[in-house]
Amino acid sequence: MEPVFATLLIVIVVALIFDYINGFHDTANAIATVVSTGVLPLRTAVLMAAVMNFFGAFLGLKVADTIAKMVDASAVSQVMVAAGLTGAIAWNLFTWWFGIPSSSSHALLGGILGAAVTKAGTACIKEENLLKAIKGLFLSPLFGFFFGFLLMVGLTWLVRRMRPIVVNKAFRWLQIASAGFMAISHGQADAQKTMGIITMALVAYGAATGWAHVGSHPGADGKTVLDPPTWVIVSCAVAMAMGTAAGGVRIIKTMGTKIIELKPIHGFAAETGAAFTIITAAQLGAPVSTTHVISSAIMGVGSSQRVSAVRWGMTTKILWAWGLTIPISALVGAGCYVALSAALGA
Repeated sequence: MEPVFATLLIVIVVALIFDYINGFHDTANAIATVVSTGVLPLRTAVLMAAVMNFFGAFLGLKVADTIAKMVDASAVSQVMVAAGLTGAIAWNLFTWWFGIPSSSSHALLGGILGAAVTKAGTACIKEENLLKAIKGLFLSPLFGFFFGFLLMVGLTWLVRRMRPIVVNKAFRWLQIASAGFMAISHGQADAQKTMGIITMALVAYGAATGWAHVGSHPGADGKTVLDPPTWVIVSCAVAMAMGTAAGGVRIIKTMGTKIIELKPIHGFAAETGAAFTIITAAQLGAPVSTTHVISSAIMGVGSSQRVSAVRWGMTTKILWAWGLTIPISALVGAGCYVALSAALGA
């Protein structure tokens, strides 16, 4: 086996490992509320989320295209991609262990940027796609909070004359649908990010060997849009679903019980508002953090009742994790690039 091809295979395996970890790290995004409200038992909810994640992965490729073009193709190497993924995986595992709902998307962005800048300097970063990613990552939680808040206000007004037992019974069923909607949006948004990373690695392999590896088609704006091969799409969907099926119970407890006290109507509002935000962003090709969006939507739902309904002590810890994710992942990605380059003589 040629060394270049062997390195590509290693990078693809590492990318799918990241996808798997992303799945179990972010299981809570789709099912924390439906489990904490007692609507579904944990195992049933996890399996439902895994199935919906799988199908969601096939609903578009715009986010994958944005991620694949984050770094100029001439600067991409297998070592750079592997180092960036390692930085993201390290932060994901650290925050999962402590039950902190941090962002896999922020970790991936930080890891790749850290490795890329270390290899080729800031000039290798494509500003247009980076700006799209940053806008998506930092504005989407605000929209999640806003939609969660407004939806909860509207629902509270609609059910104001209904008996609580009737409201709970109705929204127990509706929350199953909203949890499925959230799981589909998570699969669409997050599996595409790994598709983009593998496509980035294929671009580097093609540049080194002349292999015609990735198809493309002209976009509506006249720019070339990369099409990941079918095997990349399917493998990322499977890895995401398998990771989700493993279930990140630690983070489920944090999101489901430690931000606000949830009832089915709260869960429905948070999941619906978050899923709408995520799917809209995916259609625009903006990679967003599903973790940040659902967390913010839960905060918005709680704030619509009263400010004190949100447990701001836990929320502060989550916000610290959000702020630290990109810089720490970038540093780890940069360090991994230096170490791998020295070890491989690349």
